[in-house]
Amino acid sequence: MFKGKLRYLERLYSRFPMRTITVPSERIEGSSPPSVFIGREGYPRVHVGPLIPPVQGDTAIMDAPEQWIGNKSQSDIIDFRLTLIRGKEPVNVKDRTKMVSLLQEISLSKSSIDIDAEFKKKPRGHFVHEEMQPFGPSAPLKGMRVDAAKFEPHMERAFYDTDLLSRDAVITLYEKDVAFSSMQKAFSTGAFGLERNRKLVPTRWSITAVDDMLGLHLLDSVKQNPTIDEYRVYETEHLQNKFVVLLVPTHWQYETMEAFFPQIIGDRLEIFGDWEGNDGKKGYAQIGGCYYSARFAIAERLSEERKQAGAIVFRECYTGYVPLGVWNVRENMRDALKQKPAAFDSMPSALAHINSRMRIGVNTWIRRSTMLRGLLAQRKMSDFAKASRIS
Repeated sequence: MFKGKLRYLERLYSRFPMRTITVPSERIEGSSPPSVFIGREGYPRVHVGPLIPPVQGDTAIMDAPEQWIGNKSQSDIIDFRLTLIRGKEPVNVKDRTKMVSLLQEISLSKSSIDIDAEFKKKPRGHFVHEEMQPFGPSAPLKGMRVDAAKFEPHMERAFYDTDLLSRDAVITLYEKDVAFSSMQKAFSTGAFGLERNRKLVPTRWSITAVDDMLGLHLLDSVKQNPTIDEYRVYETEHLQNKFVVLLVPTHWQYETMEAFFPQIIGDRLEIFGDWEGNDGKKGYAQIGGCYYSARFAIAERLSEERKQAGAIVFRECYTGYVPLGVWNVRENMRDALKQKPAAFDSMPSALAHINSRMRIGVNTWIRRSTMLRGLLAQRKMSDFAKASRIS
């Protein structure tokens, strides 16, 4: 199904004319947010480099998705992301070159960092993907000068602790309230972990890896907590997406479903999804990185409350939606779960409420869902058992 979703999204990308900046010369001076990109094509030999806008000063907002929901429009995000120019240099992921060292310095920086980059030719094009944030023109690097960076102190300690496992570094940084986007970038440059094991991780893989590590870490304790005693419905709507989250009073189980509305005449509604039981997910999720981003956000909310629940995510992507990266799911989910939920004492009443809040009828979701059908079947069996005792 993941391939089916990717094919659909590839068709979607081609329908949006992206206006990227025109780079006038082979040299750029600017302040990186800070931001880096590690490619995956040709792995283990990949293209790596910084992302640099042709402006100087505080550019942090260009790579701070934690600050975008409710504050920036879809066009705002696209405009400043396509202003970021990518430099590229081929390296092996296990290399310890000057370029790798510079990328680590950039990723560990506490604030925007000035970079003077010279390219072998004028940067051109742009990049858009469902898993990762878009960026603008790119070209091979000829040379690069990076100003001295002041490291984020918690990440600096993790960087110099070469006996600390990368997973433990990520968990510690999360517990120190380091932003997800910051630790993910540093993780991708091989800034954490045992000295002998450190290597570059493609940006796309590193995002899912950090979502997965943090989600599983939180779920270890969540699964020991008491279950909620009601049905809860949370919701939010931003960036041509609507998210509705149903929490049910069961032990941990989880499903997420995504519906993409037709963009042009001839298109049809497309729904993709995947799920896991209490014993966790086997293999890679059929819908890609969005699965792990949503799961992490739910685990985070349940952990804060010291409760356990089953969770079902309903996502509707409306006409005009542009893929901006899985941060869109993570931060929308966080926003939804901060809201006061609608509470119900039964599954039918919760589903009736969901039916009134979404464009797709609940019966369509039920037909597509593994968890909903299972929960409703259990309820019917319970009702039958009660009726048998009465008779």
